[in-house]
Amino acid sequence: MRKDAVQNRERLLAAARRLFADRGLDVPLEEIAREAGVSIGTLYNRFPARDDLVAAVFEDRMATVAGLAERALTAADAWEGFVGFLTGVCELQAADLGYNDLAVRGAPTGPGHALMRRLLERAQESGGLRSDVTLTDMAFVIWGVGATVRATHEVAPGAWRRHLALALDGLRAGAARPLPVPPMTTLQARAALEGC
Repeated sequence: MRKDAVQNRERLLAAARRLFADRGLDVPLEEIAREAGVSIGTLYNRFPARDDLVAAVFEDRMATVAGLAERALTAADAWEGFVGFLTGVCELQAADLGYNDLAVRGAPTGPGHALMRRLLERAQESGGLRSDVTLTDMAFVIWGVGATVRATHEVAPGAWRRHLALALDGLRAGAARPLPVPPMTTLQARAALEGC
């Protein structure tokens, strides 16, 4: 790319990062272009679809999440690794409303679901995580924390930590009681995501 094209791309990414972090993923693309000081046509030339812009903006966050998962998988205590991973993801959600939206929309079918499955299995095999928890159940944790982050980020930014602690207590094997209904299927989870 020409030097001015590279600069325009970087300005667009910086503007999108700021606006997404402050307001979430639904910021109008026209506003991002205006914030970057370029035309909407320039934005579409660099990022033909909103998903292309979102992927570029959050590429580093996705790498961070993968790193959190890899560290969790090597933790000596599988339950503590699982808790550390979830806490790290939720910290990212709380720090950036755009990532919060992305995490909610991607759970449990996003690209990190294979790593999450390994984390679940490892924590279950160790006896720390209740044996009936599924990946789709984890969507409730992400969705719930995401809703708490969204509702409280201005008035009580740390409220999500209490929400997560309550959820984690319910996920412990020692707290397990029979669940009243089966877990959602992947298809049901995808259908539910369409409403987010």
